[in-house]
Amino acid sequence: MKYSNLEKGIFIKRPNRFIAHVLLKGKEEIVHVKNTGRCREILQEGTSVILEKAQNPRRRTKYSLIAAYKGELLINIDSQVPNQVVFNSLKEGILPGFNYPLEVKREVSYKNSRFDLYFKEGDKEGFIEVKGVTLEKQGKAMFPDAPTERGRKHILDMIQAVEDGYQAYIFFLIQFQGANYFSPNIATDPEFAQALQRAKEKGVKILAYDSLVTENSINLNKEIPVIL
Repeated sequence: MKYSNLEKGIFIKRPNRFIAHVLLKGKEEIVHVKNTGRCREILQEGTSVILEKAQNPRRRTKYSLIAAYKGELLINIDSQVPNQVVFNSLKEGILPGFNYPLEVKREVSYKNSRFDLYFKEGDKEGFIEVKGVTLEKQGKAMFPDAPTERGRKHILDMIQAVEDGYQAYIFFLIQFQGANYFSPNIATDPEFAQALQRAKEKGVKILAYDSLVTENSINLNKEIPVIL
């Protein structure tokens, strides 16, 4: 997945979940943040950030903040990216573990939930719930960076799907390169971690992949060990 019309700026502050103040070409600019998560470990004053210019000239903010450097590590924080990257990988037949070609659909309702992806391979059907991972600590990728009741609900619904005869995957797309392994963030959301462990025991497949990230692109890289 590629971006265009990019600029580099310096992060100043983030007054709320939706906007940030960035120093761009010597001027303070208010930009849209394409991630409503906390991202506190990433978006710190003085951090170099990547901005994408909006295509709509009448939009209130002229730029969207899509990525940031944490030291030398470039982290994509665009929350729309994970679903698109996994969807593209399935459509292109490059994600291991599936029998291609697949029928793939996005945003499919199932009972009281809505899963990111539905797939069908022969007579087998299944769902994939994709989670974007931006939190990095000492080479470990973790999710979530804040308590997520919605995330726990998705896990429980995945367990129900398995019990109903579907295949089910929870896919953690790590939006940076080089993580040694993935683990749920027990300290921040122990209930999410417990639900994930239960899902694995019930037959839900837990996958984590890191990404090849540049300032203007992000693509699937390789599978990363999952430690629950």
